[in-house]
Amino acid sequence: MIDFSLSTEQQALVEKARDFTKTFVSPVAAKHDRSGEFPHEVAKEFFKAGLMNPHIPKEFGGHGRTVLDHLLVMEEISVGCTGIGTAIDANSLSQTPVIVAGNDAQKKEFLGPMTEECMFSAYAVTEPEAGSDVARVKTTATKHGDDYVINGVKWWITGGSVASWYFVLAKVDTKPTGFLVPADTSGIIRGAKEHNLGQHCSNTVRVTFEDVKVPSKYRVGEEGDGFRIAMDTFAHTRPGIAIGATGLARAALNLSLEYAKRRRTFDKKLISNQGISFKLAEMITKIDAARLLAHKSAWLVDNGKDNNREAAEAKWYASDVAMEAAVQAAQILGGYGFTNEMPVEKLIRDAKIYQIYEGATEIQKMVIVAKLMRLREV
Repeated sequence: MIDFSLSTEQQALVEKARDFTKTFVSPVAAKHDRSGEFPHEVAKEFFKAGLMNPHIPKEFGGHGRTVLDHLLVMEEISVGCTGIGTAIDANSLSQTPVIVAGNDAQKKEFLGPMTEECMFSAYAVTEPEAGSDVARVKTTATKHGDDYVINGVKWWITGGSVASWYFVLAKVDTKPTGFLVPADTSGIIRGAKEHNLGQHCSNTVRVTFEDVKVPSKYRVGEEGDGFRIAMDTFAHTRPGIAIGATGLARAALNLSLEYAKRRRTFDKKLISNQGISFKLAEMITKIDAARLLAHKSAWLVDNGKDNNREAAEAKWYASDVAMEAAVQAAQILGGYGFTNEMPVEKLIRDAKIYQIYEGATEIQKMVIVAKLMRLREV
């Protein structure tokens, strides 16, 4: 039986996230976009509300929520501001390798404290010459007795300057391997904040590792498991990227709908113009489709099923829907859509990154085709 309804608990989670967004996110979205300041105060309230770090297992102090539960929250937050959403939810990306591949001691040491206070971690995988192609990382981890010594540069690391620890992908000989590295370890250099097109407050920095000594107990899995761990991580996190894009598209639709109902041209409301009304119809239909793809990909991984194709479909499609919805909103608002008096220009800037991070659109299509090649028929 297929059931698209939410449970009573899930509906309450949606309402809680929606109220949180109206109270803490939407009122400061423009301010943080202009200043680029990391939303520490919003994050503290998010933590106090019990919405932060949803995936941490209950036995390590967390809520043990499903990926789908997480999507329900993050769609609402993303309607308010995807920059703030990315900033306060980046923990999910760095925590997931520990959850899916770490041992109990690692989970207790690195995840446990995150349930006790508002703190951050970062996923340090991307490099100047190794973005979506994580197998090409050049950062090295050389074995010295019971320790590894890490050298290399990680770039475009979300939350890099506020993190208390990093998940780092480095090569041991030629084998991509994952490590947990406390941020106060000697030899870690955090760069200046990058000035990005959008999502200004998400804190993107370069992180350099110079002879950083890491004990063997902080290696995640075995040597050479890094690529598999990274792919398993994306199976859990790409649905979240898709839902963030969906939330942004919803924000674009809300602005467009409100304006089209209010604005009068040629002695009638703008929404009465078929050229405008059809744009709105297309937007809501594509938003619904993006949400269903995201929810299905989350449901699959929550139930222990392979979701790589569906997660790639959701991430690619929702990213394109967000970009299209933001541009269409600017078109509907006309001159207002081109000024910073209205938040539409922010939506356009914020939307673009969804087509790039956690695997560019082209990478998602490669994943989908690779899965198709293994099928006899669809």
